Formats: sequence, structure tokens, C-alpha cells
Amino acid sequence: MKLALIGTHGVGKTTLAYEICSLLKKAHYDVELVTEVARQSPFPVNAATTIEGQLWILHAQIAAELDAARRAPHVITDRAVLDNYCYLVNKFGRQPRLESWLAWWMDTYSILIGVPPVEADIPADGFRSEDRAFQRRIHELLIELLASAPFNNFRAPVYWLDPAERLAAQYVIASVMPMKTRNIAKAIAICLPGWCPVWRGCPSTSCQNGWRPARTETQGSKP
Repeated sequence: MKLALIGTHGVGKTTLAYEICSLLKKAHYDVELVTEVARQSPFPVNAATTIEGQLWILHAQIAAELDAARRAPHVITDRAVLDNYCYLVNKFGRQPRLESWLAWWMDTYSILIGVPPVEADIPADGFRSEDRAFQRRIHELLIELLASAPFNNFRAPVYWLDPAERLAAQYVIASVMPMKTRNIAKAIAICLPGWCPVWRGCPSTSCQNGWRPARTETQGSKP
């Protein structure tokens, strides 16, 4: 089971990834976190990126995911190869010779969780660009790529979080991660946004989808 948090920079993917992993580890699940590999790149990043730098990031992302999957059955990744690719596309345009390889790797993810931009300023951390226009451009490129071949027919479902349900999301995602793959998409579709009976600690008080705590095939035991 491999879940990727995708989206532009400065939207809270890293925080959410650590929160989900923490919940799973506290529940005694074997899980590995793949952190943002761009932070270890020896090449320029953000708007100053280079072709060499983006190739390094893409290869490092795949290598890190392979290593994590070797060590644990559940993997959370802070980014997927596709949202990393957006930074290359932004500066150099689409690269058809890379895209079939990237689309092939994207089918190794079990589910993709999109984290959209919010109105708040980008936190200053000395690494990420604080340019809001650049942040929005990467988000728009990701949406465009997800809607176009060869990236518009993944086996893995893509769900975009509602910023208003950001706190509840960590509980829902942590709850469905241990489920069988065929049940995950259905469980998230039912439980996001809103209260999730799978995880009784969910802070949301009502379900906008009318969900009630009746037993169903998507309702697993608390992790």
C-alpha cells in the first residue's frame, strides 16, 4: 500500500504526511515515510531548477520509494513523481520521452491525495519559494497534467482534500491505509469530507455525505 500526497509547495503536505505516519505508528502499523527528496538535491530548485536537477529529483524519488517499500508494507510519500515533474514542465515544457516512464511509475501508487493551495502565506523555511504566483502555477500545471494523456488514466484514484476538512483528513487517511486496496477509494469517498466512524477520534462532528456509523464493507476496525 503506497499513498502519495501530491500538490504544489507550501500547502501542508509534509505536515500531513508526518501526522498520518504518527497515527499509524501509534496504532502499531509498520509504515515508512518518504520525505521530500528535493531538499537533498545538489542542484538548484524552485524557479531556478535545471534539467539535471529535475532528473536527479525524479530518480531520487523513485529510489526512495523502492527503499521504503522494501522496509515496510505501508508507505506514505511526501510528493509523487508527477508533482515533481511539474517544476520541470514549468521551466522547460513537457518532455514526451520522460512521460511514458513517469506514467508507468504513477501506477505504482495505491491512492493519490491532492492537497490544494490555501489563502495563507507560504511559510518561510529558507527552502521553498514564497512566490504565490509560482505556487499557483505549479498547482495549475498539476491539474492540467492529471487531465491529459498519459496521466489521465491512472489505476489509483485521486482525491483532493477540502481545506476546511484538513484536520479530519489525517484521521480518515490513517484509518483507511490498513484496509484492502479495493476498499480504500470507496471509504475515502464516503468519509471525506465529514465525520468518519472508522476512526472514533475524528474531530469532525457531522458528515456532509450523510454517513452514519453502520457496519459496511468499508468500515474497518480502529487501527
